[in-house]
Amino acid sequence: MTADGPVVMLAGGTGGAKLARGMLDLAGEDLVVIANTGDDIEIYGAHVSPDPDLVTFWLADRVDERGWGLDGDTFHAMDQLRELGVDVWFNLGDRDLAICLERARMLRTGESQTSAQARLTDALGIAATVLPMSDQPVRTAVLAADRWWPLQEFMIRHRGAGPVQDVAFRHARAARPTAAALEAIQRARTIVIGPSNPVISIGPILAVPGLRDALVASPAPIVAVSPLVDGHVLKGPTAACLQWAGHALDSDGIAAIYDDLIDGLVADSAAASVRTLETSVLLDTRERRRAVAQATLEFATSLV
Repeated sequence: MTADGPVVMLAGGTGGAKLARGMLDLAGEDLVVIANTGDDIEIYGAHVSPDPDLVTFWLADRVDERGWGLDGDTFHAMDQLRELGVDVWFNLGDRDLAICLERARMLRTGESQTSAQARLTDALGIAATVLPMSDQPVRTAVLAADRWWPLQEFMIRHRGAGPVQDVAFRHARAARPTAAALEAIQRARTIVIGPSNPVISIGPILAVPGLRDALVASPAPIVAVSPLVDGHVLKGPTAACLQWAGHALDSDGIAAIYDDLIDGLVADSAAASVRTLETSVLLDTRERRRAVAQATLEFATSLV
């Protein structure tokens, strides 16, 4: 840990991306987001990396009002694919598709996913750093309705419906954290686990061999921000995932799933097992995103 080290966030999904935007206002170029790539999918000849891209679009103030993709993007390519008889179950805007096609090209020519993501953040003029959790592929799969679903198919075709019967992080054992991610964790002054689904958004990150160990070894305070607002899930299958993992849908359940990692929890209700900053974790406006980020960083500093 260094006093001038980065603020490191682990993030996936909308909640993590929103908090990252609040953190950007405070940490600026010192913000490093390690993003989940377990959601990645190869489709339409493109390599789609939903979580790193969602974080990037939020940091650039370019996310569309629908909550994903680039603001004002068009969907002519998807319309043309449908006209050609393609089953378009996964929508990508035209500019979003261009980004993902270029990522696929870069990966085919031997460049790393870290390099591809850096090219996007540079193009959008973002001061912060967005890092894939690994340059090797990890793919999340969910067992539901007695069949295994790749994560995107589970979320879109199956509508994220529970109950969840099992979760797997395929190829995780063969993956390694990126050198940049490990360096950021080693130098971090604060580490924040974003208000993301602990199982399918943060779980893949922690499943990469060596990454959890790096977090445990870090002298920096580690604080998790709860994804629950007034005891409820605002979006996604967090409730079904926590039920599968055997944890309650409350602050105690969130604290338990990160039991060996965190020094504190930011939530709107206290957990019995860990120091908790009780405060609103609603992230629906820029002011609230900044307020939660500020409260989280101040709380983390108090734990040193």
